[in-house]
Amino acid sequence: MKHLYFVLTFLGACVPLVVLLSWLAEHGLDVVSFYYGAISHPVSLFAWLDVIVAALVLVVFIVVDGNKHQVAGRWYAIVGTLCVGVSFGFPLYLYLKERGR
Repeated sequence: MKHLYFVLTFLGACVPLVVLLSWLAEHGLDVVSFYYGAISHPVSLFAWLDVIVAALVLVVFIVVDGNKHQVAGRWYAIVGTLCVGVSFGFPLYLYLKERGR
């Protein structure tokens, strides 16, 4: 299973980052434009709020479950979640957990 989690971690990083990099290539580091693009439509706002809540839940889960099972490197999954997203942090945590067994 850990190999599957590793592949999912790679995909979870690459897929969103490719989209972000293409946006950055077109707009540069225009934080204001990024913010307004993210909240410009109720569906976009719904998606962002869903991701933010999911990331918060995942961070709490990683802290609690990681402490319970003494998962080495669990903080990498938290940093990955906050820097890339849930699609990267969650499979990374599962990989780290399986690797330690």
